[in-house]
Amino acid sequence: MLLHFYTQPYFLVIFFKNQIGFLYQFEADPILLNAIVRQMVTLIPSDIEVLAGLELGGISIVTLLSQYSGLPTAFVRKEAKKYGTSRLAEGVHINNRKVLIVEDVVTSGGQIFVSAHQLRQLGAEIDYALCIIDRQEGAVDKLLAEGIALLSLLKRRDFPT
Repeated sequence: MLLHFYTQPYFLVIFFKNQIGFLYQFEADPILLNAIVRQMVTLIPSDIEVLAGLELGGISIVTLLSQYSGLPTAFVRKEAKKYGTSRLAEGVHINNRKVLIVEDVVTSGGQIFVSAHQLRQLGAEIDYALCIIDRQEGAVDKLLAEGIALLSLLKRRDFPT
């Protein structure tokens, strides 16, 4: 499991005591991010055609997942900009393709819910979302009600309290 790759004690402490610090820790640490993403590749369903990373936490993760899986990537904004391309999703086109939403940490599933709805309006087929940590605060049920299975590398119960 993940902790065999990276055993710095502050990793767990920061998760429970300072959630913001924890988020920056693994996304800003190339060794830790690499160890995490290498394990996430095995969780990608076999029918996925596009990986879609959510702004901001999912972007570094989806970029590395793309490299290891060979799947193309879309970068999903929280809302389309009013200038430039004015697109919600940059990168590869998602219309009529099986898309896996990628996020860092999921609590209620709210952003995945919103982004999935927006991406479906653009023609994406979304049956799954993948995250590093599911905090187990209702996301699984909320997303399942929308036809989205939440896959996670780790769950809150995996961490000692």
